[in-house]
Amino acid sequence: MSQAFVREGDDQWLGDIDPTMNALVNFLTRENNGIRVYEKKNGTDDNGRTVYTMSNGLTYGKSDQGKWEIVADLK
Repeated sequence: MSQAFVREGDDQWLGDIDPTMNALVNFLTRENNGIRVYEKKNGTDDNGRTVYTMSNGLTYGKSDQGKWEIVADLK
């Protein structure tokens, strides 16, 4: 069997989580070894979508498919 289809543990990818802020916060907190990650600010990017700058220093938004992704920082 191809290794591409074998999943070790309960690892999730950013694009696998529900498209809610609560799911994003919980996912990022787990990825941050349990240290709480929270929303610092939000706004819109050049394409008009809502983006969220989180306490881990990265900015997240939803793709056209409604999946979370890392985006360029707000200005």
